[in-house]
Amino acid sequence: MSDAADPELERLQQDAQREARWSLWGTYLSARQWGTIREDYSASGNPWTYFPHDHARSRAYRWGEDGLLGFTDEHCRLCFALALWNGSDPILKERLFGLTGPEGNHGEDVKELYYYEDATPTHSYCRALYKYPQQAFPYQQLVEENARRGREQQEFELLDTGIFDGNRYFDVRIEYAKATPTDTLIRVTIANRGPQTAPLHLLPTLWFRNTWSWGEIEEESTAHPSIHAEPGVLIATHETLGTYHLAYDDGGVPSECLVTDNETNRARLFGVPNYEPYVKDAIHDAVVRGRRDGLNAAASGTKAAVHYRYSIPAGSSITLRLRLRAAGEATQAPFGADFDALIARRLAEADRFYATRIEASLAPEKVRIARAAYAGLMWSKQFYNLVQSRWSSGDPAQVAPPPEHASRNSDWQHLYARDVLSMPDTWEFPYFCSWDSSFHCVCLSKVDPGLAKRQLVLFLREWYMHRNGQLPAYEFAFSDVNPPVHPWAVWRVYRLPDSGEKPDRDFLERGFQKLLLNFTWWVNREDREGNNLFAGGFLGLDNIGVFDRSKPLPTGGTLLQADGTGWMAFYCVQMLSMALELAHGDDVYQDLASKFLEHFGAISHALNNFGGSGLWDEGDGFYYDRIELAGKSEPLRVRSIAGFIPMMSATIIRSEDVQQFSDFVRRAKWDARIRPEQLQHSFEQSERKSESLLSVITRARLERLLQRLFDEDEFLSPFGIRSMSRYHEQNPMVRAAGGASYSVDYEPGEGTSGMFGGNSNWRGPIWFPINYLILESLRIYHLFYGESLRVEFPTRSGNWMTLGDAARNVSHRLQRLFLADPAGHRPYNGAERRYAEDPHWKDLLLFYEYYHADTGRGCGASHQTGWTALIADLMNLEPHWTGRRSGFVVH
Repeated sequence: MSDAADPELERLQQDAQREARWSLWGTYLSARQWGTIREDYSASGNPWTYFPHDHARSRAYRWGEDGLLGFTDEHCRLCFALALWNGSDPILKERLFGLTGPEGNHGEDVKELYYYEDATPTHSYCRALYKYPQQAFPYQQLVEENARRGREQQEFELLDTGIFDGNRYFDVRIEYAKATPTDTLIRVTIANRGPQTAPLHLLPTLWFRNTWSWGEIEEESTAHPSIHAEPGVLIATHETLGTYHLAYDDGGVPSECLVTDNETNRARLFGVPNYEPYVKDAIHDAVVRGRRDGLNAAASGTKAAVHYRYSIPAGSSITLRLRLRAAGEATQAPFGADFDALIARRLAEADRFYATRIEASLAPEKVRIARAAYAGLMWSKQFYNLVQSRWSSGDPAQVAPPPEHASRNSDWQHLYARDVLSMPDTWEFPYFCSWDSSFHCVCLSKVDPGLAKRQLVLFLREWYMHRNGQLPAYEFAFSDVNPPVHPWAVWRVYRLPDSGEKPDRDFLERGFQKLLLNFTWWVNREDREGNNLFAGGFLGLDNIGVFDRSKPLPTGGTLLQADGTGWMAFYCVQMLSMALELAHGDDVYQDLASKFLEHFGAISHALNNFGGSGLWDEGDGFYYDRIELAGKSEPLRVRSIAGFIPMMSATIIRSEDVQQFSDFVRRAKWDARIRPEQLQHSFEQSERKSESLLSVITRARLERLLQRLFDEDEFLSPFGIRSMSRYHEQNPMVRAAGGASYSVDYEPGEGTSGMFGGNSNWRGPIWFPINYLILESLRIYHLFYGESLRVEFPTRSGNWMTLGDAARNVSHRLQRLFLADPAGHRPYNGAERRYAEDPHWKDLLLFYEYYHADTGRGCGASHQTGWTALIADLMNLEPHWTGRRSGFVVH
């Protein structure tokens, strides 16, 4: 690698051109494989009971692997991770522990403390921290106490157990640094933060994913690989990956190699004889139980660990060096004088890379937060493997699964996933979610636009997208319907500001062509009455409605959704923008632009006028879902964030941009003359007639919506925009149907409803994805109206400002979640004082799934970078809220 101005950028370019495969290895090892749908072969379809945490140490996985802060290749063939034992735990710590969906009082929840501190897109440098207690890990206490708590109580966390009191824990920090694409330096630093000398067993572990026990597997090597231990090195040989050496230094203490096989211990789990003499949990048995009869005395197998026994004095630390490299690279001593120097160089290169991608005018603390958000995004790239047809039928070398097993996702037999994908959260959501992924890709585009484009296109390919045009939602139910934000992400990534690169027309065209199929699926499936008012079900907003919107209404009738219809208008805006862009090189796209303009007008007209006033309620100045039953239409007066989705359907069309498109202009004028009612809510021309605003809503309705949006007694929180109006705290919406009572109230933190598993809540908290889209729409309206539209912010405050300034204010409220006050307290940490006062905690950052709307406390998944990485984008946009040059994309 040359001393380039930006070596990490050079590595990205080499990888994209296949000159050097820098992405071959990375932190792609999942934090949780147990309890996933992929590993569930039960008749009941309950992955938590079929493959629980207690089985994970003893049972070979079929579709992936997991480990503690691990590293693996792009197909998860050879895996590296740490294992730990403090001398007291009942099990070897090889993976993160958490509660299952039924065990948690708000669904599944990881009960560990770990932090993704840094990472580059090529994983040339990565760093993470795990806090490991010195006393027995409180597995049972966590399960029992959370079982006692109801949904109205907060979750019982690891810190609540007192296990970290007196600082009796180890900080276990791991760093990965690549010398070449196939030569990775590994440095482990462990510090004893406690008051006394404490023992620690450290076991760097190398193993192969089991691909040989199932019979023939498509695109997998089923040949038996091997790991052989020799002095100072583990030698791993694989048919397609080749041979790799894991060199390890002496660590200052004696060490020994423990070798077994990655095979299921059937005797322990099922009470039947094992197929093989050496099984997956033999290393656990040797270290924790002192039973060494399960180890292979020939020091050869498919799973091996180097066992170090430390006694670390109070306040002291130890450092261990390892090196994983292809056999052809292992020609020189692994731990020369340049080992630490190369890690330092890769860190300096990471600093240089992010210095050009994070807004230079930001305060150092904001820069650090943005950098941590990007680090979490990089660590959240995981290997995801599922061949739906094989999963449904079972493997030829295994007992056939029960017939009921195949009913899940039975109409997705074409789905074939064997990719590194951006996951919402490495433990709580170790699988792709299509609408989450769109936000991930927008974040990724700032640091790795190539990956963002590849993932957006991948989900549109025929081995992911259904033949009917639907995108897969997530493995629990691929047929669930998520908001159609994929076209927005494609357009957003294409129009990446400040990239300095030529626009990637091929990417845009590939995305657009496949999105045509998805758009048609939406029109045919979710507009069944043909009235341009759409349903869609829960649409990613889980429990936001008074009824479970993914099921038939208990009242009977049809639900017309404000958000479903608003999303489709939003979809049309993105497709129209893409078609006009593509028309610069191909006149055919003018016809498609006309199609989406006409469709947008029809949806806008229905949303505002169907049956008289559409889904708009003039009295409340808000968009509501409506129930149509027996010829009558009735609004469901729930003031939720769904009522603002129509506001997001806006774009600016500049006259100079479309003058060359004579066919498009002629057709638009024809529509305006023949169907004038469809455009009365759609077009507003600027005073100079140089540009037009295409929007679902008129300026008057926009101003009425903004009065509610910026009202602190309704949607405006100290920390962003609430997902449910605070009005419902005192005024719950109650509806009786079928002898039962249904209600919606304001719940600012975790939800009290078990709808959708109970681990998310859209009845009050702050969610970053919708906040981000609202801010983007405010920016578009500001660019059109400028100083001519000023709003009272907050409502009734007497303080008037432009929409650009209002957007900046909301952004600052979102940023407040992460910024420390003078006492060091960050709102998302709740009442936990360690993060404000302890030097070993205060700089550690987490990114939660959603946030308590009144206090800012983090809720749900704790490593959701993921879409909460959008905070980095918001910080990068700081200079652009009111300027004519927008950090947000203007369509």
